Amino acid sequence: MTLIKFNNRNRLFPWNNSGLKSFLSSDDFFNDDFFVEDSLMPAMNVKEHEKNFEVEFAAPGFSKKDFEITINDNVLSVSGEKQHEVEEKEVDYTRKEFSYDAFKRSLKLPDTVDPESKVDATYKNGILKLNLLKKKEAKVAPKKVIEVS
Repeated sequence: MTLIKFNNRNRLFPWNNSGLKSFLSSDDFFNDDFFVEDSLMPAMNVKEHEKNFEVEFAAPGFSKKDFEITINDNVLSVSGEKQHEVEEKEVDYTRKEFSYDAFKRSLKLPDTVDPESKVDATYKNGILKLNLLKKKEAKVAPKKVIEVS
């Protein structure tokens, strides 16, 4: 069984609507990666092994405390949020800079994932890696070769 990606970005980000995109793209001012549908989502890899699923997210610049990972009703939700603010006050001026990055991705988990098992999450070199164990009875079926007669 495969993992199914939830795509609820169109409800959260109305500029992803194709009608609005075509309207905005008529002016070169709005031709920017910001309006590309996947520009707000980190890249993701899903690998299925005999005993587990491994899910990786490319999220550079975050720290471990910036992530929230939940499983609810067989849906894995991973979100990250970071804020950075610098303020410099001098006699004649105040300079303030800030940045804000956030994402959320959700995946419908297959029935073979054990919802009661511990999920290992590690973050190293900009990659968030999750390890989801399979149920003991969910073993990979051996390859069946069918001869043509």
